[in-house]
Amino acid sequence: MTYKNFTVETDADGIALVTWDMPDRSMNVFTEEVMNEIDAIIDAVVADASVKGAVFTSGKETFSGGADLGMLQKMLGIFHAEKAKDPDRATKLLFEGAGRMSWLWRKLETCGKPWVSAINGTCMGGAFELSLACHGRVAADADHVKMALPEVKVGIFPGAGGTQRVPRLTDQQQALQMLTSGQNLTPKKAKAMGLIHEIAEPEKLIDTARAMIRNGLKPVQPWDEKGFKLPGGPIYSAAGANLWPPAIAILRRETYGNYPAATAILKCVYEGLLVPFDTALRIEQRYFTEIMQTREAAAMIRSLFVSLQELNKGARRPADMPETKFRKIGVIGAGFMGAGIAYVTAKAGIPVVLIDRDMESAEKGKAHSDNLISDAVKKGRAKPEDKERLLSLITPSVDYADLEGADLVIEAVFEDSAVKKTATERAEATLKSSAIFASNTSTIPITALAKNSVRPKNFIGIHFFSPVDRMMLVEVIKGKKTGEKALAVAMDYVRAIRKTPVVVNDTRGFYVNRCVLRYMSEAYRMLIDGVPAPMIENAARQAGMPVGPLALADEVAIDLAQKIMKQTIRDLGEKAVDPEQMKLIDTLVDKHGRFGRKNGKGFYDYPAKPAKKKLWPGLADLYPQKRAEDVDYDELQKRFLYIIALEAARVMEEGIVTDPREADVGSILAFGFAPFTGGALSYIDGIGAKEFVAQAKALQKKYGVGFKPPKLLLDMAANGETFYQRFDPYDREAREAA
Repeated sequence: MTYKNFTVETDADGIALVTWDMPDRSMNVFTEEVMNEIDAIIDAVVADASVKGAVFTSGKETFSGGADLGMLQKMLGIFHAEKAKDPDRATKLLFEGAGRMSWLWRKLETCGKPWVSAINGTCMGGAFELSLACHGRVAADADHVKMALPEVKVGIFPGAGGTQRVPRLTDQQQALQMLTSGQNLTPKKAKAMGLIHEIAEPEKLIDTARAMIRNGLKPVQPWDEKGFKLPGGPIYSAAGANLWPPAIAILRRETYGNYPAATAILKCVYEGLLVPFDTALRIEQRYFTEIMQTREAAAMIRSLFVSLQELNKGARRPADMPETKFRKIGVIGAGFMGAGIAYVTAKAGIPVVLIDRDMESAEKGKAHSDNLISDAVKKGRAKPEDKERLLSLITPSVDYADLEGADLVIEAVFEDSAVKKTATERAEATLKSSAIFASNTSTIPITALAKNSVRPKNFIGIHFFSPVDRMMLVEVIKGKKTGEKALAVAMDYVRAIRKTPVVVNDTRGFYVNRCVLRYMSEAYRMLIDGVPAPMIENAARQAGMPVGPLALADEVAIDLAQKIMKQTIRDLGEKAVDPEQMKLIDTLVDKHGRFGRKNGKGFYDYPAKPAKKKLWPGLADLYPQKRAEDVDYDELQKRFLYIIALEAARVMEEGIVTDPREADVGSILAFGFAPFTGGALSYIDGIGAKEFVAQAKALQKKYGVGFKPPKLLLDMAANGETFYQRFDPYDREAREAA
């Protein structure tokens, strides 16, 4: 029998080699068609008496990325359509769909013939669950081989037996850590945990897998044998008593109960380990069906998987422009940001010239890359030859003539219009007419900076976030005269350095900084009103933000916030900045010399390591403090999320961002807007525009104009619309017209 996605070849020893190689995909993923073919292959292996066992592997560089979550979206679409007619039938259909993969893997492991998974590359999600269902597992000894069950990161959990097989193969503590974090495992780590049996040289991977079958691999899983004992002991044991109460508390501390899937993992493992394996799979299937119906799962799947993939593939890139193959990139300014940009460029294999005013500064910028890659080598994340290759691609210089031949130049000098003007003019004097010039400004409008250029069509903003090597989002900012070619080149570059681009039209603060400044400003208001600083930080984190607003202000730098406020007053007038907030920042900077983390004191004190940072006790002396019981803690949480979401809505209303996918993904990747909501606009959609507007108006009455809903939201509330209906990201013509 022939298959579309698999080839099956049986050798002289009767061992079938099942090779997965989807013809129309760059990576193997599970679809309905793939699962149907696996089902048929299992039947064929069982039916053929000459076949002694089977090896399952991939014909691609990667093993598999797991399930096509578009398939899950389709399943949910059927569920919601059916729910309106027959809720019970809808739930039953969802339950059956949720269990399809789980019971297929169970069929494989109980078919009576041995199966070995030969893992040759990245093996994620359902693919690793398939591997765990095989009786033997061998992984190639290569850096690109990673195994994980990362589903919790997109609002669901390993629902094809992952929550049951992992804790039956390794101890419960390691199992819970792996399942609730979605961590990547190297072959060495996976073997140490007991999740794989062998590690082989890549060229010997298939031979090693075949040898396991030839050597008498039993076609029975440990949990199906009589007398099976859990690694580390049963739930009701001294070890279990020491593990489970703290595990529950730790999960609560880390997630604040905002991630139903993470909680469901603990329930699945705990309940599943108390019953026979088939019953345990039913328990997992029940919880998976429940989680699939949550708002969090729908929002996270859409934003953190589907939308993120679409943006990374260039969904907002001009389609009619040829793709750019970068031969050389120039970076002007070798400070912290410029040095970081040079590092990620060289890491992507692109030669980069790093320009600064003197050679010492330029060399110091290159040394930043040396430090980063040396640290990666020390931690085993890179090899010495990787370091040599990366550093060989960075050329420090003081001569703008060295920019000749660059396809793209990125200016990352001081946030000073005059300095940027000089950098632009000197670079353009050297560059070919087709080259693109980009500014990494964080506050100055691109249209204003483009006036310094003799070719404004080729002038664009590429706004990185700090630290450049770790932050995954980049804002690509269009000035009024920016051309389509400049946009395409900028997006090609961002994708080349493996970051996510979002397209933003020109405005002060662009998109991300407008939202971030609202977040920090609301914290300043709370502080001025006498809310104790610990309550402010804890409320923000409990609302879902990864970093409290006062801690974030320290990272950004309080003296920089002071400069931005003063510049805003100069540009827009006294009313543009709250005078009480200006006074707070002036007090911290001018009176107490508290600039933030960079000088070891800001809203927090930063003692020498290993001591942890602590909120500065002097904050309590700046304003009369309210008693904790007089503060509405739930309202604090709501204020943080609403103030950001309202600013995101204003950005959409003004046409600064036109695609809700970019607003959502950008809000999560740039400043960690409560990922369980799916992003700032999905947060509003999840509540419903009508209810959100009502709540915002109530906050406006108490806390002022910052909570005033824009006209866009009022219209959406009146019409019962969502952002993904009003700004349909898949209706390209309508979006471009907007």
